Amino acid sequence: MSKDLYQAVKERILVLDGAMGTMLQQYKFSEEDFRGDRFKDHPVSVKGNNDLLCITQPEAVASVHRAYFEAGADMVETNTFSGTTIAMADYQMEDLVYEINFEAARIARQVADELTADQPDKPRFVAGAMGPTNKTASMSPDVNDPGFRAVSFDELRKAYKLQAEALVDGGVDCLLVETVFDTLNAKAALFAIDQIRDELKLNIPVMVSGTITDASGRTLSGQTAEAFLISIDHTQLLSVGFNCALGASQLRPYLEVVANRSGTAISAYPNAGLPNAFGEYDQSPEEMAEQIRVYLEKGLINIIGGCCGTSPEHIKSIAEVAQDYSPRIIPNLQAVL
Repeated sequence: MSKDLYQAVKERILVLDGAMGTMLQQYKFSEEDFRGDRFKDHPVSVKGNNDLLCITQPEAVASVHRAYFEAGADMVETNTFSGTTIAMADYQMEDLVYEINFEAARIARQVADELTADQPDKPRFVAGAMGPTNKTASMSPDVNDPGFRAVSFDELRKAYKLQAEALVDGGVDCLLVETVFDTLNAKAALFAIDQIRDELKLNIPVMVSGTITDASGRTLSGQTAEAFLISIDHTQLLSVGFNCALGASQLRPYLEVVANRSGTAISAYPNAGLPNAFGEYDQSPEEMAEQIRVYLEKGLINIIGGCCGTSPEHIKSIAEVAQDYSPRIIPNLQAVL
């Protein structure tokens, strides 16, 4: 399906899905729901481990994917944001990482294939989500020991390699290294993916999405948008862009930076505005879609979706706006076909 994905991103603006976590929260799953029968005796609490739901509540995960596809999404992300041994250590579930990622990919693939069968002229795609982990390779978590690192590059590489292998085995169309706050973490993921490409002789498309953490216009590890792009631009990528942290209007200047300098497709999936005093997102689907219209009018993007605070209603509004515009011309796309 990778050739189909490259063809689709040339022909139209692809719509990515929205938030997964808030959709799953609507089910109000209890600790027992998260555990299911299989993990009823697990020694620590697992409530909040949304990735585990791919095993214990697969129907709920499938229903979220289906809702986004039916809202107009061309691509959904697997429910694997925390699907590494590093992140799963919080739940003492490192040994489940392969199974979680494989099942997440299988669920999303099945729903995508069902929707594609109903509308063959609108193929649906699955992106294997690879989150940033809960540790950073560039900075110390201890202000009294700035040289300390909670994780090494090689530990990250191994963790990401296991995750990526499972996602590929489960049937994803591409891999999405997302919400990158530390580019060194992302480089470990990209190195792991390159190893898989070599071992399997598989040219799996790769998307990278960073996150600008505040008004300074930098990632958490201190890089500007341009520096972030330069750090990863040596890798063969389908797309580069930004997600999370900011709303659509606040994210636009940083998208312009990478759009003006990158030969790949450009992606964006901002939050539904900025959070209010209670940490909730108030921006309506219509407001968000109008802010994204500016991206489209300026020809900045090829892939657009939503992050925190977004829902199928937001994706529906975004998809309706996006269909009236042509995608950004991708200078170097032919080089990776």
